[in-house]
Amino acid sequence: MTATDPALTALAQGWCALSLLHGKIEARIERALESRHGLSMREFSLLDVLSRQHSGPGGHLQMKQVADAVVLSQSATTRLVTRLEDRGLLTRYLCDTDRRGIYTDVTEAGLALLAEARPTNDTALREALDEAAKNPELAPLVKTVEELRVPA
Repeated sequence: MTATDPALTALAQGWCALSLLHGKIEARIERALESRHGLSMREFSLLDVLSRQHSGPGGHLQMKQVADAVVLSQSATTRLVTRLEDRGLLTRYLCDTDRRGIYTDVTEAGLALLAEARPTNDTALREALDEAAKNPELAPLVKTVEELRVPA
């Protein structure tokens, strides 16, 4: 394959389009969450992921699992958890069965803020997708995103 190979060029163009769509969506959501709720998109994502934990076996995520879910390094995730804990939105505690394990739960204040912010996130996402759908290069990607269904 050479740098002028049409397949490579198409692949690179597709990647650029996907990156552009992601950037537009992220910027739109970030502005909306920051201005209305004082939350970054990463903070919202972390609260959202942690709010879905349960108390049953395997119901709490390890920090590596949380990091993977919010697409951050473990150290960046730890810093983010600390910031949210300092704001009273999260709490950390040791695992009962493995004293090395640390669990993180969303506080009542965190759940309330998440509930307030969720419609803002959803609206900003919808607006970003609608705007991107007007661009012929992004429209197929928007359609794909809209048709995705995450298995339950």
